[in-house]
Amino acid sequence: MQKPIRLSYAVFCALFLYCGCKDTASVSKTTSVPSVDAGVKSVTNAGSEVISKELRDKMTPDGVFQELMEGNKRFLANNLTPHNLQAQVKNAAGGQNPKAIILSCIDSRIPVEEVFDESIGDVFVARVAGNVVDDDILGSMEYACKYAGAKLVMVVGHESCGAVKAAVDNVIDGKITTLVAKIKPAVADNKAMPGEKTSKNHELVDAVCKSNVKNNIATIRKSSAILNQMEKDGKIKIVGAYYDLHSGTVSPVN
Repeated sequence: MQKPIRLSYAVFCALFLYCGCKDTASVSKTTSVPSVDAGVKSVTNAGSEVISKELRDKMTPDGVFQELMEGNKRFLANNLTPHNLQAQVKNAAGGQNPKAIILSCIDSRIPVEEVFDESIGDVFVARVAGNVVDDDILGSMEYACKYAGAKLVMVVGHESCGAVKAAVDNVIDGKITTLVAKIKPAVADNKAMPGEKTSKNHELVDAVCKSNVKNNIATIRKSSAILNQMEKDGKIKIVGAYYDLHSGTVSPVN
């Protein structure tokens, strides 16, 4: 029967100190080791801030657009900003100061806030199939910009949109018929495109998606005197964008 290995107290302490120093050295390669108080503060406050009115009011429409595009780059790099969501919930409870309102399709593959690396209190998001505009959407946009201070209106279409496909295929079924009617002008805009005139023609669907974004921007300017004037005055900017399902890239639509 083997005898148990016994280490002297001195040897044990030496091994313990060696391992401890080794671990500390490995940490120091990536980051400095903060004090206990600093560590507690960083854990409780990191990512807990929400956008303030003072900060939002200093932003320009072009600056907000650029921030969203930079956020998409972080999304593509899988480098999203860390957030303390529960702290943000509490900090945003007293009010909100979003910098933009984004109109997107309802498609579940487009998590709008994540796509632009935004968090609680940063942006208004309106969603409807085919990212189409109606009076309720316009009213929401007017409130967001005139009364809540948003600097940017963005309409985001996306690749392989089901509502656009329904419009291309002339689907007639319940209230879907009413919805796709709003997309039909974009289909007409691309009637000269080569290939079959069905949703199997991916190039056609892609072109209609982008035309639909442009048409909805035109509708916003035409149908909302408030937003139209705010854009002319330089208080807001109305822009279009297109989301690629395969890459996650957001590209401007002009």
